[in-house]
Amino acid sequence: MIYLRTLTLVLLATAIVGHLSRRIRIPAVVGQLVVGIILGQAVLGWVPNDQFMHIFSEIGVIILMFMAGLESDLALLKKYFVPSLAVAVFGVVLPVWLVFGFGFLFNLSIESSLFLGVTFAATSVSITVEVLKEMNKLDTKEGSTILGAAVIDDILAVLILSVLVSVYGNVGSSSGGTNSILLNLVLQAVYFIGVYVIFKWVAPILMSLGEKLQVPASVVLMSLVMCLGMAYLADLVGLSTVVGSFFAGIAVGQTEYRAEIDHNIIPIGYAVFIPMFFVSIGLNMTFHGFISDLKFTVPLLLLALFTKWFGCGLGARLTGMNFDSASIIGSGMVSRGEMALIVAQVGFQAHLLHADYYSGVIMVIILTTLIAPGMIKSALGRQAKNMTHQSAETTE
Repeated sequence: MIYLRTLTLVLLATAIVGHLSRRIRIPAVVGQLVVGIILGQAVLGWVPNDQFMHIFSEIGVIILMFMAGLESDLALLKKYFVPSLAVAVFGVVLPVWLVFGFGFLFNLSIESSLFLGVTFAATSVSITVEVLKEMNKLDTKEGSTILGAAVIDDILAVLILSVLVSVYGNVGSSSGGTNSILLNLVLQAVYFIGVYVIFKWVAPILMSLGEKLQVPASVVLMSLVMCLGMAYLADLVGLSTVVGSFFAGIAVGQTEYRAEIDHNIIPIGYAVFIPMFFVSIGLNMTFHGFISDLKFTVPLLLLALFTKWFGCGLGARLTGMNFDSASIIGSGMVSRGEMALIVAQVGFQAHLLHADYYSGVIMVIILTTLIAPGMIKSALGRQAKNMTHQSAETTE
C-alpha cells in the first residue's frame, strides 16, 4: 500500500509547513509548493508524480474552484464583466506576442514560437484564489475581476491551442473535445447555455431534493454531485474542469443552502485533496539541465512575469481601475500552474515544443507559480498602506 505512505507523508509535511508559513507570514500555499519540490524528483524523490497524485490533485483543484464560486458575489462578477474581459484579452495577447518574438530569438520555428506564446498565455488562478481566501480578499472588485478574467482567459487559451494543434500538430487535443474547432465552439456555447439553465432552475431543484434524501450530509453530497458533474461536462466540451466547478459553486451559492455547504466543504477540501493539488505542482519541478538552460529560462521567466502583470494590469487600468487595483489583478493572473503544464504537455505530444526546451518551459511555469503569491501579497500590502495613508490625510 505505497499510496498510503505517499498520502501520510504529503499530509503531514503540508500541515507542518503550512503552520510554519503562517508563522513567518508567507502564504501557506508557497510552503505546500516547496514541499512538492523537496519530496519530488527535484530533491528527495520520495513522492512519485504518478496517477495517484494526479487523480487526487485534479479533485483538489476542482473542489478549490467550487469553493471560490461558492464564496463569490454574482452581482460583483456581473458588475466587473467588462474589466474581466479587458484583463483576459490583454493578458492573452501580450504574452502570445512577446513570447512568440522571444522564441524567434532562439531560432524556434514559427509554430513552436507561437505555441510557446500560447503556453504562457494560459493562467491558473487556483494559487491566487487560495492567497485571496487566506487574506479575506476574494469577494472584492479585484477578486471578482480576476475570477471572471480567468474563465475568459481559459476559453481563449483553449481555442487558440485547438487551432494550433489542428493546423500544426500531429495529434488531437487531449482535453476531451473533438478535433473540429467549429464543433468545439458550438459545444462550448451549448455548455454555457446549460450553465444558465442550471443557475435558474436545476440547482434549486437538486439542492431541495438533496435535503429530502435520508442519508448523512445529503445537501453537501448533492452539491458535490453538481460540482463534479459540471467539471466533467466542461472537460467533455474541451474546457478546463475548473471552469465547470467554478460555475457549479456560483449556482449552489445562489441557493439557501450556501452557508451549510460552505461550512462542510472546507474539511473535505483542506483535509486531503487541496494540499495534494499544490504539492503535485511542485512535483513537476526538476533541476535537470538547470545551469545549461539558464540563458533560456531566466529571460523567459522575466518575460512570463512581466507580460501577465503588465498586460492584465493594463486591461484593468483601461477600464478605470487605479494602479493598486491593476497591480493586484496583474499579480493575480501571473501564476501559470496546472493550466500551462497541461498546455505544455499537449504541445510536447503534438511536437510543437522541442524536447530541448521542454524542461526549461516546465521550470519557468513552476517558478511563476511560486513567485505569484508573493507578488499578490505585496500588491495587497501596498494597497492597504496607500488606503491608510489616504484615510489619514482625509482625517487631517
